[in-house]
Amino acid sequence: MHYPVIDPIIVSLGPIALRWYGLMYLLGFAAVYLLGQWRINNRPNTLHARWDAEQLSDLVFCGAMGAVLGGRVGYVIFYGFERFAADPLYLFRVWEGGMSFHGGFLGVLVAMLIFGRRYSKDFLTVTDFLAPLCPVGLGLGRLGNFINMELPGRVTESGLGLVFQCRAVGELNAMCFGVWESVARHPSSLYQAATEGLLLFVALWLLALKPRAKGVLSGAFLLGYGSFRFLTEFLRSPDAHIGFVLFEFISMGQLLSLPMILAGAWLVRWAAISAAAGNKLVP
Repeated sequence: MHYPVIDPIIVSLGPIALRWYGLMYLLGFAAVYLLGQWRINNRPNTLHARWDAEQLSDLVFCGAMGAVLGGRVGYVIFYGFERFAADPLYLFRVWEGGMSFHGGFLGVLVAMLIFGRRYSKDFLTVTDFLAPLCPVGLGLGRLGNFINMELPGRVTESGLGLVFQCRAVGELNAMCFGVWESVARHPSSLYQAATEGLLLFVALWLLALKPRAKGVLSGAFLLGYGSFRFLTEFLRSPDAHIGFVLFEFISMGQLLSLPMILAGAWLVRWAAISAAAGNKLVP
């Protein structure tokens, strides 16, 4: 099956264009707000951390700024540092593309620290509230990658494979001279949309329906996302200008996900020990 070619631009008016990828970001932030509003209105009365609409709006705004700024800075540092060292202005040429989840994640953590200080909420209370809301946005972002024909997977002979246009795999397959590549590849962006997006959302949302010990939801997010990302990266082609960074089969995305897995496992265990000691429950 061939990749279903989709115009990345929805509509344009002169130099101004509305793109699917940007729309996915907007939908993701909107979904976080709406789901957060539901949690505020329907959370159990036993929760000790109070949230209101103003706090939620500021939370989404801070998170959006952290995700976008951190995503760009993270991509430049993790995936394009040599280019940045030679041309520091590359950091600001966002129209050339390049966003990193792990950079965006770190940016969101910084934003949550700032938000927590403003509203006198401790860090884990904030991240526990936010954790079940994020996967929807992550899944939408991966759909944006698919529409843009980004992140083609590794070559496969399975029926799940898609044949990509040469412009999408030019750096991965120098032998692709025609309009279409001669082999099929895993649609890895769809795999990641389904796992770190939909599946992670369902798991965390169900987990959050009842009060949990402080840190459980944050730890579950770290552990779940890191594990899904690590596994699906085996079906995704590594960045052509970096290749594998460890043992000739570990990609940069997998390397950056390992600390998330370890931190998530530790946090879930810490939360369980704290709960046994009588720690309060949080949303």
